[in-house]
Amino acid sequence: MARWCYRHRLVVLVLWVAALFGLGAAGTSAGTDYSNVFSLPDTDSKRAYDLMAKAFPQRSGDTDTVVWRSSGGVGSVTGTAVRSRIEPALKEIAGMRGVGEVVGPYDAQNAAQISRDGRTAFARITFTGQANGVSKDLVQKVVDTARGAERDGLQVELGGQAITRVQEPPTGVSEVVGIAAAAVVLFLAFGSLFAMLLPIVVAITGVGSGTMATMLLSHVTNVPEVAPLLGSLIGLGVGIDYALFIVTRHRRGIQRGLEPEESAVRALNTSGRAVLFAGGTVCIALAGMLVMNLRFLDGVVIATSLTVVLSVLAAVTLLPALLGLLGPRVLSRGQRRKLAAAGPDPVEASGPAARWSAYVQKRPRSIAAMALVVMAVLALPVLSLRLGATDQGNNQESTTTRQAYDLLAEGFGPGFNGPLQVVVPGGADTRELVRTIRATDDVAQAAAAPPAGGITVIQVVPKTSPQSVGTDRLIDRLRDDVIPEAGVEAHVGGVTAVFKDFASVTGDRLPYFVGAIIGLGFLLLLIAFRSLVVPLTAALMNLIAAAASFGVLVAVFQWGWGAEFLGIGKEGPITAFLPVIMLSLLFGLSMDYQVFLVSRMHEEWVHTGDNARAVRVGLAETSRVINCAALIMICVFSAFVLSGDMEGAMAGIGLAAAVALDAFILRTALVPAAMHLLGRSNWWLPGWLEGRLPHLAVEPAEPPADSPTRPGRKIRPGRKIRPDRNTGHDRNTGHIKNTGHIKNAEPIETVEPDKSGTGGATVVHGFLRTADGDPLAGASVTLVSRGGRQLDRVTSIADGSYIVSVPAPGAYTLAVTARGLASRAHHVTVGGGPLVYDVELTDDGAGLVN
Repeated sequence: MARWCYRHRLVVLVLWVAALFGLGAAGTSAGTDYSNVFSLPDTDSKRAYDLMAKAFPQRSGDTDTVVWRSSGGVGSVTGTAVRSRIEPALKEIAGMRGVGEVVGPYDAQNAAQISRDGRTAFARITFTGQANGVSKDLVQKVVDTARGAERDGLQVELGGQAITRVQEPPTGVSEVVGIAAAAVVLFLAFGSLFAMLLPIVVAITGVGSGTMATMLLSHVTNVPEVAPLLGSLIGLGVGIDYALFIVTRHRRGIQRGLEPEESAVRALNTSGRAVLFAGGTVCIALAGMLVMNLRFLDGVVIATSLTVVLSVLAAVTLLPALLGLLGPRVLSRGQRRKLAAAGPDPVEASGPAARWSAYVQKRPRSIAAMALVVMAVLALPVLSLRLGATDQGNNQESTTTRQAYDLLAEGFGPGFNGPLQVVVPGGADTRELVRTIRATDDVAQAAAAPPAGGITVIQVVPKTSPQSVGTDRLIDRLRDDVIPEAGVEAHVGGVTAVFKDFASVTGDRLPYFVGAIIGLGFLLLLIAFRSLVVPLTAALMNLIAAAASFGVLVAVFQWGWGAEFLGIGKEGPITAFLPVIMLSLLFGLSMDYQVFLVSRMHEEWVHTGDNARAVRVGLAETSRVINCAALIMICVFSAFVLSGDMEGAMAGIGLAAAVALDAFILRTALVPAAMHLLGRSNWWLPGWLEGRLPHLAVEPAEPPADSPTRPGRKIRPGRKIRPDRNTGHDRNTGHIKNTGHIKNAEPIETVEPDKSGTGGATVVHGFLRTADGDPLAGASVTLVSRGGRQLDRVTSIADGSYIVSVPAPGAYTLAVTARGLASRAHHVTVGGGPLVYDVELTDDGAGLVN
């Protein structure tokens, strides 16, 4: 498929552009129909909600509030100076098209809308539609009209869901800032404008199509308003990262001498496979939210999973087409000049990543201990995690919704912003229940509304704020003690009670959710890497990362550390549904990094059987791209602080912290240090389980066509490739070998054993034996360029076999050393395919069988 997309690039581009514009036109014309369904089946608040919906079906529109407060010499809010300014404004608002009703405080039956001190009053504005269906122009007219009544000594503020829409920053600000930051990181990483644009174009295409598709789906299923924001957040992150992994592999292939088309195909066949696997694991982790059986999360699963799927599809189809358009220009001019002048780059990684990898190998215990201490300290705040709901009291102080919230709390008590509704069905006498509720601790006031349809609603105002622990205790006291003692059937509802039930259900079901996604991740890694220890390590690291990231979340949003600096408003509880969403995204993204890191280690382990080398090489070759990808995700996620949505800001900060800790501490320090300490145990798998597991190739060795064994066959540690001693014919490769000995240190011209090679990277492999024909294990084999640069170094395994990587056809030096035997070097010329090269070591030198 990659080759077809590369060669038919114009067709692929046209199809993607048509799909994007088609979805955009359909989504724009259809509009959105997002709905926040927080009610939970089999909960007390859900039963209260259903009863109220039957009794008061006309109260379907969004209700917002206009609050005003007098001060100084203006006098009471009932005075002429205030009424002469407020009443005309309320009358004008009532006459606006789209406003259903305005209930002011100046009618006798609404006197409760004036505070006891006479300084604060409010009016309720009921729109004809839900908040997301009210036009911003109408909301802005309401705000302007109400605030136009202000004067010195008279403050007017507005609160409510519809009002929130006009104080949000312009749509797309967070996405644009995140993309701009990602572009800077990509340019610094690639040094090429064209290469920088590739991941961004792919991510924008995936997110754009996913957002438009979500808009259409909102008409056929319940999709919450926060779902497209979370879809954009995760889509931008994974879209850029997935394209980054593929482009990095493609550029590396060109720099090592491959033609652009062959390099693109191999990049998709290696990193592209890993992208498909990683994208699938993200979707599976997101689908794990369905275990919670919460209707609100169903729409989140749909929006985020759809965006991830489209981002992966863009990475494996659109990206090779774009690579075909660019050709060698995916490298910068300087890189192209260097390639032409100096030839292909060596295979062996070098630079800071390689030095860090070597340092981890030398000091695994100290690095592991330091990493664990850091993660443990960051995880400590999670012990005080409290789930709840954010409201407009958490908005920034400069917003009118926050000002209205504070004025109501000051004038009518902190519980006024989150009243409870005790719903009594069947027309029962509620007078005794009302008296009992009024006498209950932490109740500021309670009053029963006239019955409707046989349903009586008692409005209960707590003395504590909606987010207070005291309010939660009051709800429990009403349900467990007050209502049962009154001997009537009644249910406690209201927004505050709904969110309390939501937090309780989430907390009860969270262990099952975590167990499901960890178990599934363990199974996937077990199949992919044929190891029990690797998936166990990954599961433990995921739990450590989750604990530390939630610790950061609690410190910032619940304790308020740095909240003022970040401009995210007042501290409060963590939104109840956020742990589920964050854990899904975190486990999916952590799996991505684990797959990209360990797949390279596993590839090296299969070739050499040397765990230390496998971990060192895997970390050296992947840490740079993992850290670059993580930095991009951190930029994208952190930018969602600018979204104006508290849940979006929480998710952004939490995921940014999680990715930073996961990439910079866990994957580049703790995981490799632990794998060095575990040694060969990393790759242990019981024999009875090996035969029962299906085979799944996450990222085949590069290049797959140059394997020294016949197609479809891997060389595993301990597996012998047996040569025929009489004829020199290798039964596994089919190569014919000359059995004559070659003089020491004499240049050797070898015949190309395979003319089907592509001219790119290949290998030299063979056996090391003593003069008696015994396998020589533990000998060191080093491949050195003619300029003296070490390209690869391996240790022969139990049967004496070895494999060294060769970057490209040419002349090299192969050095063999073993304890107790003379060390010698041989000059070899490698052709276009893998070279079989057996070495016999003696006390006085080395002989060659080729």
